[in-house]
Amino acid sequence: MKDFGISRVLEPKGSIPVAAWKLDNSKKIRSEEIRISLDWIDFERDNMDQIAAISEYDPAETRSRIMKIIQERGKLHNPYTESSGVFAGVIEACGKNVDLDARGLRIGDRVVGTCPLAGLPMYLEEITELDFNYSQAKVKGYIICFETSNLYRVDDKEINVPHLLRAIDEEGNFEGIQYELMTHRSRNVAIVGSNLAEAVLYSNLVKKTWFGDCRVTFIMDKAYLYEGMEEDLAEVFGDTVDRIYGVNLSSPYEAGLDVIRKEDGRLFDCTINLENIAGCDSFTALITKNKGEICFISMSNRYNQSMLAADSMGKEVFFYALDGFKDTTFEFSKELVEYSKPCLDRLDEFYREKAPEKGMPILEASLGERTKRAVRNIDNFIYESPATGEMVEEVLNIARYDANVIIQGETGSGKERVFDLIQQNSLRREKPAIKINCATIQENLAESEFFGYEKGSFTGASAEGKDGYFALANNGTLFLDEIGSLPLDMQAKLLRVLQENTFYRIGGTEPIHVNVRVIVANNVPLKKLVEEGKFREDLYYRLNICQINVPPLRARKEDIVCLADAFLKNYGEKYGLPKSFSPDAYKELMEYHWPGNVRELENTVHRLYITERGDVIDGADVSSMLNESVFDDVVVDVRKEFSRDKDLTFDSIMNQQEERLIAFALKKEGTTRAAAEFLGMPQATLARKKIKHGL
Repeated sequence: MKDFGISRVLEPKGSIPVAAWKLDNSKKIRSEEIRISLDWIDFERDNMDQIAAISEYDPAETRSRIMKIIQERGKLHNPYTESSGVFAGVIEACGKNVDLDARGLRIGDRVVGTCPLAGLPMYLEEITELDFNYSQAKVKGYIICFETSNLYRVDDKEINVPHLLRAIDEEGNFEGIQYELMTHRSRNVAIVGSNLAEAVLYSNLVKKTWFGDCRVTFIMDKAYLYEGMEEDLAEVFGDTVDRIYGVNLSSPYEAGLDVIRKEDGRLFDCTINLENIAGCDSFTALITKNKGEICFISMSNRYNQSMLAADSMGKEVFFYALDGFKDTTFEFSKELVEYSKPCLDRLDEFYREKAPEKGMPILEASLGERTKRAVRNIDNFIYESPATGEMVEEVLNIARYDANVIIQGETGSGKERVFDLIQQNSLRREKPAIKINCATIQENLAESEFFGYEKGSFTGASAEGKDGYFALANNGTLFLDEIGSLPLDMQAKLLRVLQENTFYRIGGTEPIHVNVRVIVANNVPLKKLVEEGKFREDLYYRLNICQINVPPLRARKEDIVCLADAFLKNYGEKYGLPKSFSPDAYKELMEYHWPGNVRELENTVHRLYITERGDVIDGADVSSMLNESVFDDVVVDVRKEFSRDKDLTFDSIMNQQEERLIAFALKKEGTTRAAAEFLGMPQATLARKKIKHGL
């Protein structure tokens, strides 16, 4: 029976290489293996984008992160995007059971591999060059292939290998899309995306399919376009693209109408979607004709949302989603690269002339500061803010170490989501993860809840006894939210378990040994509770091996838009009706101070989704809903106050109103200077009133 690389799996044993967390990447080959000296790696786009973005496109930092992934995993398999890439190199050696002759190969041949790097042991000595525009790296190292791995001989003199790798990484998409074009006789085609190398290949595919007798339109988010870029791109594409449009994909409805107007009302027979940003799904459905087709090169670029959008428009649209590898992929890709050579050469020249300093990709550089704050999604933890990015970096580092952690942050700021991120990237990710809110535990039941009890140990006890939280979390992780609410005597018992890894059930006489990682969270800093005598100092130091501070939403405003979009998308999927925010709505969301943090934002988006009857939520809708909360926070309800206290006076009511206004301004603006400007008073006056009201 073939091994398929199973013997190279280190963690977890018994899994296949592509699913394994870690592979044995030692150099010595086995009987069914082939070792290849690597020189080029082509990364799947989201793989390189994630690594480069979190490194702020610093080449040295990006190299370091790539090397770290390979050192930790023994393969190039990004754990945050679950993506890898393909490669090129020279055959160095093969095992005794590998028949290279049968494949038409021999030692010393230059080959490309169409098998994903996620399943192949790899070692890198050095990354000598990085190309962010093509998502490629020139490297020194080796890779271990198996007798079932797809390898094809190439000649550098005949074809540009990096170009070929970019095409091969599309797997069977080119053939599948060509088949769809011919089946539906689609000659008026739109290509939507921002990756120029992919756009060049797909535009040439369309032209090659119809021998030039077709019309191709390239559409990209205008946020990427610098002045005069349309002319530069027209020169790159040549006669393979007939028109180039820049649109605002963050407003898909308006963008769709804009394109339709430019096309004199004509819709496209086929839209090829290379993009995966929110809004592109409904945009592609809008610009495609009834009984037309939409082709996706990746299942991650919102295939389901586009189907829903087309259905809601009453359109019958044919959908085609990415195809896997085919036996003919290599030859088809090779022919397409040869056909596309003039365009690809011009694209190379374009990149050389326009490349910014530090090697940042041309399109990302054209975004300016927006590039450095690209929306990122790591294990469904979505963020854009640099402040959140720093916290995520800290979280991913801490996750690897099997130590206790304190997570601190205001109510609703996302402490539980931070715990999820730690758990998903920890060594205990496959083990139990028990989440407990300590504030909901009755004081007289706390010990039995944590440690369990023997049968009949007290009145009302279950006849079978019961396991407690520690037993349930054994070999896994126990998350204790709002730990500061535990009484001091319970804190002492918790400390003993952390010190000794042993406890007794209520009514039990035998010690129970456990191996549990404890992660706690609290909305008030535990150090402050220690100083107030409300939390045991010895327990605090036992827990405080690592500490993560989750910033409030007002300190990471860049996260507001991407979180709001994510929440709106989720509710659209839940209720079956996609909706979007207008630019004015985003502005209102950004200007609000969010005292309830992410939880309040999610609740607000949910309410807006339900109450807004149209497909687009505008600024007036957001302002109206947010101002309800502002009114409740800032304005004293005089009738209610007088009904409670008959002795209230005008001065006392005004004093309450002043306190609320100042508290609101401080919360909204963050500093006394900004709050004073907001209220139109001198900073010194506001500072005195702040002290007066104890704020």
